[in-house]
Amino acid sequence: MPLGRDVRLLLHDARGLAAFDKPAGVLSHPNRIADEPRSLLTGSYDQDKQCFHWKDADGAERRLWLLNRLDGATSGVILAAASVDLAQAVRLHFAQKKVRKVYVAMVFGKPPEKRALWRDLLAVAKSHGQIRTQARAGNIPSVTDFQFLGHAPGEFPASLVRLEPHTGRSHQLRVQCAKRHLPIVGDQTYGDFGLNRAFAKATGSKRLFLHSLETSFEYEFGGKVHPFKAVAPVPADFPKVGL
Repeated sequence: MPLGRDVRLLLHDARGLAAFDKPAGVLSHPNRIADEPRSLLTGSYDQDKQCFHWKDADGAERRLWLLNRLDGATSGVILAAASVDLAQAVRLHFAQKKVRKVYVAMVFGKPPEKRALWRDLLAVAKSHGQIRTQARAGNIPSVTDFQFLGHAPGEFPASLVRLEPHTGRSHQLRVQCAKRHLPIVGDQTYGDFGLNRAFAKATGSKRLFLHSLETSFEYEFGGKVHPFKAVAPVPADFPKVGL
C-alpha cells in the first residue's frame, strides 16, 4: 500500500479489516489532487465510493475503503476495509453507534472533578466547506465520558484527560472541552489562542494534542461475529501521566 508520511499499519484481520495509526497533520483522505501526498494513502481517492485506488507493482488495480475519518490535526486510529461488502458491514456498525472509541487529550487547566458524564446540546453548521460547532443554542445531543488522568509537568497549567464519546458530532470533543474551560492544547479553532502561542514558543510544538487511542467493536460478516480492537500508542510528545 502507498502509505502516507509516517502512517503505520497497526493490524489487519483475515477478512480485510485494517487499522492504521495516522499522525497529526496527515489527512484522512485527499479532497483534491494536491492533497494526495499528505493523506493516509498517497493514491487517488473516489469521494463517492469513499475508497482509495492505486496500481500495485504488477499493474493490478487495488482499492481500500475508508471507514471513518479524523480531523487532519488529530492523530490515532483510523480504519479501512479491503472490500466494499466488508466496508458496508462495518459502516453500519458506526451508523448504529456500536463502535467504542477512546481518545486522550492534553488540555489547558485543571479539571474540578476526576470523572464526569458530559451532556451538551451542540449546534453544527457548515459554510464554505468548513464545519463549525457551538455549545450554545444547539439542539444536537452530545454525550462524552470524561476522566482526569493527571497533571502535565512543565510551566503550563495543563492536564491529560481521557475522553470516550457516545455520540459522533463534528468537533464534539474539542467544543465540549472548551465549554468547560479546558481547551485542548493546540486547538486553533476552539482553543485558547494566547496559551497556544506561548506553548508553541516554549516547546516548539504546534500540534493539536488530541489522539484517537482505541477503537473496538464486534462486527457481523460472513455469517459470523468477529471481535476487533485497535490501539494506537500515545505519541511521544504527550505527557506520560496516568497512562
